[in-house]
Parts: sequence; C-alpha cells; structure tokens
Amino acid sequence: MPGSKHPSAAGPNIIQTDLLARAYLDILAREEGVHSRPMLRAGSGDPDDPVEVLLDDLMDAPSEERVSVRPDLAAVAVLTARAIEAEPGLTRTLRRGAPVVTIATHRADHVASVRKVVETCSLPSERTVVTGSRQSRAGRDEALIVARDGTGKGDKPDSGNEEIADALHARSTIIGIAPDPRRQLLRDLMRSAEYRLVLPEMDQSALALVVEAVTGKRPERRIDPAAIRLLDIADLVLALRPDRSPGECLSLLEELITQKGEFHSEGPALEDLDGYGEAKEWGLELVADFADYKAGRISWDEVDNRGLLLSGPPGVGKTSYARALAKSARVPLVATSVADWNAASYLSGTLQAIKDCFARARRLAPCILFIDELDGISDRARLRGDYVEYWSQIVNLFLELLQGVDERPGVVVIGATNHPDMIDAAVKRAGRLDREITIQKPDVKTLARIFRHHLCDQLPDVDLMPAALAARGATGADVEAYVRRARGAARRGRRPLALDDLLAEVRSNAEPSSQEERRRLAVHEAGHAVAVTLLGGMEVVGVSIGDREGLIEIVRTDRSTSPEEFDRVMIMLMAGRAAEELVLGSPSAGAGGLPGSDLSLATDLARKIEMQFGFGEYGPIFFADGVHDPLAIVPGLLKAVKNRLDRALSCAWDLLEKNRAALDAVAEALERSGYLSAAEISGLVAAESGTSDPEKAWRGIAASGREAGGSKASHSSASSQHVGGTDG
Repeated sequence: MPGSKHPSAAGPNIIQTDLLARAYLDILAREEGVHSRPMLRAGSGDPDDPVEVLLDDLMDAPSEERVSVRPDLAAVAVLTARAIEAEPGLTRTLRRGAPVVTIATHRADHVASVRKVVETCSLPSERTVVTGSRQSRAGRDEALIVARDGTGKGDKPDSGNEEIADALHARSTIIGIAPDPRRQLLRDLMRSAEYRLVLPEMDQSALALVVEAVTGKRPERRIDPAAIRLLDIADLVLALRPDRSPGECLSLLEELITQKGEFHSEGPALEDLDGYGEAKEWGLELVADFADYKAGRISWDEVDNRGLLLSGPPGVGKTSYARALAKSARVPLVATSVADWNAASYLSGTLQAIKDCFARARRLAPCILFIDELDGISDRARLRGDYVEYWSQIVNLFLELLQGVDERPGVVVIGATNHPDMIDAAVKRAGRLDREITIQKPDVKTLARIFRHHLCDQLPDVDLMPAALAARGATGADVEAYVRRARGAARRGRRPLALDDLLAEVRSNAEPSSQEERRRLAVHEAGHAVAVTLLGGMEVVGVSIGDREGLIEIVRTDRSTSPEEFDRVMIMLMAGRAAEELVLGSPSAGAGGLPGSDLSLATDLARKIEMQFGFGEYGPIFFADGVHDPLAIVPGLLKAVKNRLDRALSCAWDLLEKNRAALDAVAEALERSGYLSAAEISGLVAAESGTSDPEKAWRGIAASGREAGGSKASHSSASSQHVGGTDG
C-alpha cells in the first residue's frame, strides 16, 4: 500500500514545501469570483508537474486584487494539501490517475470543508464528481466522493458497498472522507484504499499560511506553541479578519485560546470545599501529581489518579467538585454528558460525539474530562432485544477510549452518576474508572459552612447553625437556592437580609408534621437537651425539629473513659424516651429501631461496658465483635445489659421529673420555633431548674440511680429511630 502514515510521521525523507498548500489557497481565492495574485512563487520548472500546471493557470489572472479565503476553509486547505503532499506521487495520481483514497478528519465539522477542498483543488476541473447517493454508475471521467460526518443514519460500513464495486470496475477515482473512516466509511472502500490520509494538526507554519491567505500579508511573529496545541479551526473564524493586520489577528487569536484553555477561575478551589471527604483527598493527590507532571518531574505512567467514578444523589455537588478540582490543578475542564452524546439523531452521530469529546480532551491535555449522567450508557448485562446491538457499540467505543490511557496522556477522566449500580461493570475495571467514591449529603456543620460561602459578605456576625439544622438533609444546591430566594424576598421587602429570611425559605418546602407529631418530637429532643445541660461532660450545639424528625447535636467536653462518663452518656441517650413517658404518658417508637438510634447506641454501650471495657459484672474480660453475638451466647449478659439500660432510663426519668419545669419550657420553645441554640437552652434550664451547677445535679442523679433497681415507669420495648443521633 503506497501510504498509510500520518503526515507528521511520514519520515525524514518527506520535506514539507507547502507548494501544494499555496496552490490550493490560490484556487480557493479564484473560486470567490475574482482573480487574485497567486501566493505561489517558486516552482520546479517542470512544465509537466501538476503543481506547475496549476501555477500556469493562476498566473494568467488579470487582476492584482486579493480575495480573502474564509479562515476555516483556508486551514482545512492547508492541512489537506499537506496530507496529500506527504504521500509521494499522490498529487499527480489524483489529477491523472484513479486512486482510492481515504481521509480521516477527526472532527465531523471538517468533513464538508475537506470535500470542498478535494473537489475544487485536488481533482482536475474536467472531472465530474458524483456521490454515493447518485444512482448512475461512475465512469473513468468521474470521481466518486463518499463524505460522511457520522451523523447520518446510513453512516456505517455495511451501507452502499455496491457503488464501490461499480466505481472500481469503471476505474474511477474514489475518495472517502470521514472523522473515523474505519467506523463510518464503506467497508469495501476501506479494504481497497491505496492511500489512507490523516489531517495533520495545525502548527506555526500552517497558521502563518492561513493568516496570509486571510489578510494578504505574512505574519512577522509566532505565537506560543502551547496556544497552538489548544487551537481549534473554529477559533480562526473568530480571530482572523481581512481588515486587520496579521499581528492584530494573532493577538486576538492568542486571547481567545487563552480564555478557552484556562481552568475555571470562578467558584471555590478544591481546598476550600467542605463535605467532600474521600473525594477531596483523591483530588488533592491528583493536584499534586498534575503539578509534578507539568513540571516534568514524573511521567504520565506515574500518575495514579487517572480515572474516577463519582457517585451520589442529585445536588451534592459532583459538577462543582470537577470545577474546583480543575481550578486547583490549573488545568482546563472539558465538561460533557451522556445526554449530550445521545443528542445526535443516529447511532453514528452518538459514536462520533464520543470520539470528538475525547479528541478535544487530548488536544487540551493536561486536562480533566468530566462526563455527567454516566448511567445513561446502558449496562450491557441488562440489555435485551433490539437495544443490545445499539448500546453495545456505544459501550464498546467508550471502553476502548477509556482503556487507551497511554493514547491520552494528561487526560484524567471523571464519570459522575446518581446510580452507580447501573454502570457497566467493565467501566470500573482497572485502567478505566477504577476508583469509585460516593459523595454524601453534607452534615449540619458542613451545611453551615455552605450557607456562609453562598452568603459571601452578608450576615457576617450571624450564627448560621439554625439555618443549617433546619436544612439538614439538604444538598449544596439546595442551600444555594435557599440563599438566592431569601435574598429575593428581602429585596422585594426593601429590607436587609436576615436569618429569618433563610429559615423561612428552608422551611417553605418541608412537608409539615401534624401538631401531635411536632409536640412529641419537641418533647423527645427537649429531654435530651435538658439532660445534657444538667449532667455535664457534654454541651449542646443546637437542637431542631422539622419534617417528622428531630436532631440534637452534642459535643463531649469530658473525653474520659471512666464508668461515670459512660453512665452520663447512657442517661443522655435514654432521656428522650424518658421525656416522652413523663410528659405524654407513653413512649413512641422514636428512640430505637435502626442501627445508630438512641436505643441501639445505648444497648451497644452497655454491652461494651460488660464485655469489653471491664466495668461490668464480669470484671476484666474482652469479647471481640464480629464473631458471635455475646448477648445470645454469654450466660447472664442479656440480663446485665438490660439492668444497665433500666438504671439509665430510671436516672433520666428522675432527672427530668425533678426539672419538669425546665423540660416543659424547652419543649414548648422548641415546638414553637423549630430550633433552639445552646444559649437559649441553657438560659431556659437555668431559669426553670433553679440550678446552674451540673455537678450538683449529677451527684444527686448518680445517687438516685444506684438506689434504683429499675425504671419508675413501665418501659415499652417498642423501638424506632431517633433521627440524627448524637454527634459527639
């Protein structure tokens, strides 16, 4: 086969003269309807040389007027000419012979331009051009051009091969043009191709030719080679204009490329993000590796974090994470989605969109390629019927591009999904998106920081914990919406933004609980809050009630592991249940039911006291977790744990009964406002209990607990989850 190499890799014997490129530019200028002074000057002197024949025709032009060629067409002409010139003898063969040629354009939007260049410049004017859609047979004086951009339904190898056989038999020139010839051109055309050309990348000399073709003058300076790497042909249309000097055109082009290649400068950097946990750690490692890679200290093979599957519910900030990571790494972000790929009408268009996306990332490397809605690519294991072949081609291409990590140096791929269970297993194999991290909804403290971020310089001295507690379960996107709507409400009211505006927006979409539910939640959480305040060793950060759930956030101030401290914690855990029994007459299922609930935590602590900490009836003994359930197999352990829970409940009951006024005051205030701060709780308790000495209260409760053999109420065994637990 005469040719199959990329022109840039054609070897040292191929000398790029650009004579053909200059001739093509002159021909295109003539096509505008006005003769122009040729750009071509030096020739071989051989009157039989096809290039010299073109030159002779051009030199007959009677006018010195220059007609500007569209920048994108000029660029394609230069690159096409270079691809042809790199194959010895192909220029002559195209004009006098009947070669079979394929041209890979890489991009779908270049196909039409390459076809125009080939038809106008590469083939003799007397040759008739036919297309694959024409029903008549091609002949010796005809050229068959098959141009497919990958967006047509029939742009696949098995469609229209009979036309290739007819053209070969008639000794017609056959030219196939496509972004990916192997996938989009006719199978028989590819099998019979004698020359397989690939459009080269733009370089300094090619850009200079294009600038000269547009402005009529040769540029006197070069642009940064890094800018050339980021250049798209579409950029030339915006920057190169006939009424500007070459220098002005290049300056504008550099500005456009710089803007395109910059990392996302808006928004926070990864270092400033809250609530991203493991994803943040992974990203910061990548930031360090990117810095070393760009500095030449490590090779791309030494970069570990090259593929990530990022999962989490909608609104947790997966896209924001990618932007922040790009900003911290100071690399461009190429953002796309499977929905964007599937916007094409046909399979071939979708496949080409995927290839274009990866090709753009390669041009911008080092960069981050972020693919959202990755679950939109079907899992092949779930496919049935007519969709199997369709989606298999998409998945296979995606896997092929992911696997070729050595073919995309500097490109880190991050796929985002709300449904990681729907991702094809092959996508998560080694060498692809082999690291999977889930971003959880932010906790209360993180929500407060997110509120602060979106508020900027507003409410600088206001405690945002009330809003954060009220917004528990929300995402970062939700918080942004709350702040935006609160600002709007304040603006329309012609007043400064206040915390009440935020709280109103947070609570506006909440499904209201019944009066009875809200009352029980308030009593339950008030029991915890009063107990913590009076027991000591712990502090309340805040307490809130909302959508059928309550939350109290507690910080331990006494970090000792003494039996006394364990007793305080158990009493605090049982205080919610005790409050319900005391005030409402019976407990609900609001303290147990699931791992992490009040009852679950208390039971686990009691078991550990007996069997791991060495403070129980069995003395110093350790029974490891995870082998068997000691409650089932250790004689007497269940009774010992039950006794400890009963004593804790009894102490909680006594504490709250003696401070009933404080309990009622806190419960009523909480039911009314939905949130109480630590200062509000301590103020209510001090005013109603008549004591501000936790140690005095604790001594009395401890003594009462030692005397009690069990609860002073009939303790229900019903259980459900106390939402939120006790962050401590």
